[in-house]
Amino acid sequence: MSIQIVPESERSPGVGEIAALQLPSAKLPYTQRSSRLQALAQDHAMADYLLWAADLVNAQQTTAQALPLPEEESQYLGAALQRSKKAPLNSAKWKRSVHWQALLEQFLVQLTEQPRMHTSAVQKALQSLQSADVKQREVWADALLTALRGEELADVASLPEPGIAQLLWCALSMYWRQLSSQLPASGQAEMGDLNHLCPVCGHVPTGSLVQGGAQAGLRYLQCSLCECQWHVVRTTCTNCDSTGALDYWCLESEKAPIKAESCNGCHTYLKAFYQQLDHQLELIADDLASLALDAEMEEKELARSGVNPLMLPALNVPS
Repeated sequence: MSIQIVPESERSPGVGEIAALQLPSAKLPYTQRSSRLQALAQDHAMADYLLWAADLVNAQQTTAQALPLPEEESQYLGAALQRSKKAPLNSAKWKRSVHWQALLEQFLVQLTEQPRMHTSAVQKALQSLQSADVKQREVWADALLTALRGEELADVASLPEPGIAQLLWCALSMYWRQLSSQLPASGQAEMGDLNHLCPVCGHVPTGSLVQGGAQAGLRYLQCSLCECQWHVVRTTCTNCDSTGALDYWCLESEKAPIKAESCNGCHTYLKAFYQQLDHQLELIADDLASLALDAEMEEKELARSGVNPLMLPALNVPS
């Protein structure tokens, strides 16, 4: 099964229907994410990094609050949906407005006010972005989005350095989250493949969230760019869509709230986060705080299929 994006007016929900797609809410997630990162940092081996990431997220919160998506761009989303129901916000095709650059500018200003953003590596990345012109930023953004879609770059030299890439991605993800949260649409399951790619923007997930409460047991993948969530049945590999043998790994007991799901077919893994076992889970924050599990998977020669927006090619930040 795959997911087609349809206007709300065309949707015909059935009784007890499982929502194929959950668009990001208008409420910004960054304050909760920052609080979770700070809580996880307590007595953690990676405390400095988690607190650094919390500062990064705080800057996103202030920026996104100050610069919501312009009304004219929100109105344009309906027309975009009519043109394509397959990944209508596909980052390979979507023509970015100047708004994303405004978000980047404000984000860079906010970073200078965060206490842990004064390392030499961060300052170098900040200075490079601040001195780059609009055209150079667009070239970097195109290359970064292409690389993180898993596509081949025509010019490898166009890819930004790791520090620049991390800050650019924060701005791009804010922009795409604003777009997807305003999309006048819902998801409709249909036969097909490519379950492992976001049906809204075409990017890979960060991880999977196994829900609790009334939707206990349902698995949703969360996009690493626009943060929408889409349903994938739990017997399917989140990378190659096969229904072969899947293995589950954890560092603690079988009741651990975070597990790595690996596929014997494609030899990749993606972490799964179980809400019913820990109601405080925040997927991006908890993924970052559980890198020990990733290290175990690497020792088993399994490749991670997801991308954490706070864990791109690393900045030389505290570790």
